[in-house]
Amino acid sequence: MITTKVETFNNYINGEWQESVSKKTFFSVNPANNDDLVGAFQASNEQDVQSAIEAAVSAFPSWSQTAPSKRAAILNQAASILEQNAVALAEELTREEGKHVDDAKNEVLRSAQTLRYYAVEGQSFTGETFPNDDPNMKVSTEREPLGVVSVITPWNFPLSIPARKIAPALITGNTVVFKPSSDTPLIALRLVEALAQAGIPKGVINFVTGKASEVGDLLVTHPAVRAVTFTGSTTAGEDIHSKAAFTTRTQMELGGKNPLVVMEDADLDLAATLVVNGGFSLTGQACTGTSRVIVLKEMKEPFVQKLIEKTRALKIGNGFEKGVKIGPLANEKQMKNVLKYIEYGKEDGALLVYGGKPVTAGEFQKGYFVEPAIFTNVLPHSRIAKEEIFGPVVAVIEVDTYEDAIAVANDVEYGLSASIVTNNLKIANQFTKDIQAGTVKVNRTTTGNLMNAPFGGLKKSSTSTFRESGRVGLEFFTQLKTVYMGY
Repeated sequence: MITTKVETFNNYINGEWQESVSKKTFFSVNPANNDDLVGAFQASNEQDVQSAIEAAVSAFPSWSQTAPSKRAAILNQAASILEQNAVALAEELTREEGKHVDDAKNEVLRSAQTLRYYAVEGQSFTGETFPNDDPNMKVSTEREPLGVVSVITPWNFPLSIPARKIAPALITGNTVVFKPSSDTPLIALRLVEALAQAGIPKGVINFVTGKASEVGDLLVTHPAVRAVTFTGSTTAGEDIHSKAAFTTRTQMELGGKNPLVVMEDADLDLAATLVVNGGFSLTGQACTGTSRVIVLKEMKEPFVQKLIEKTRALKIGNGFEKGVKIGPLANEKQMKNVLKYIEYGKEDGALLVYGGKPVTAGEFQKGYFVEPAIFTNVLPHSRIAKEEIFGPVVAVIEVDTYEDAIAVANDVEYGLSASIVTNNLKIANQFTKDIQAGTVKVNRTTTGNLMNAPFGGLKKSSTSTFRESGRVGLEFFTQLKTVYMGY
């Protein structure tokens, strides 16, 4: 057991770092070595959340009237702080979440870019003027901030997802109460710290850590909360959406069961590479990760051979090691869930052709490591073909025709991301129309999205109300007021 002193980190409420009134803490643990305690964090209760919301309410009138250029300057300064500390922050992110340090550094830099992007876009996001028949009247719309926004985020992208929610909320004049995942509170705290160092007024951004069961309901049900933006599981999202008041907006980015279709004319080397990158990078812990591969019958055997070959070349290990492609799962619960679904696959008659075992020998014994798993002969209605696993498990499903591929791809409750590998432009174009997904790709991985393009899902992958990312990501955080000005 590591014996060095573990630093304790506080909540940030009304411009001050403070302990929870509960006087209790919890540990953030390194998933590559569970003897390594990253830090102790406040086990907050509803009284802490109440204080944070009250601070946000008090700060809103002044912040909503602050010049957009001044809000933008704070976002830009916070971005500079992230960039200047990118190496150290990446190391903390890897230690806390497990992804490779190179991926962690990219996440830090992307988060800084997100702050800068909204610093610009937010200054030109406005209403419209409408033609009318009265020469002595002007009719226009104005965009106003909502008020207090609750931001609830997951552990898989613990810096970039908060950045893409908090930046548009702040630039449009809202105040924020932010609760990160309890698995990755430190890197989330660093974002708040950067905003504080950049000079954000007290109460504009508030930060509380703790269990969702202790603090989550008040973040959603408090009458002063005007909007809730959440990324996480569909089950949790449905619970939040059902508890929110009638006048509270919700933005839910939820689960996925993302397919990649391999057509008969596909470049199999490309297809296998896309599946490995989409299904196994970030240890499969991405909501847009490739979890189903739907392959035309004549391509199945050669495709699977290439997929196994490329998967076998992946190095498993600590995210600080050079060349590692598969890091640990985020926590013990996640590892057990992945192993459970691997057993489900076997029980349902699928053939495990590669991997799927826990990795526990030597340096791996204190971490949450699992070999990437490839199943073939997967039935479209089996559990590993229908349910989100959120780990490095790929199910290969064989079909006879393009029409069969579309039917299988759409026959799930999710609709987040989908891709097809083909050189046939007609089929590619048809796929973009037939597939039920909010993000559709051709000859690209199911993972990844541009910060300046809308992101969101269909069906149970989203509330299908307001999209994140891009210029449209500002819409959720504003309300329209129509003004008739007679003179």
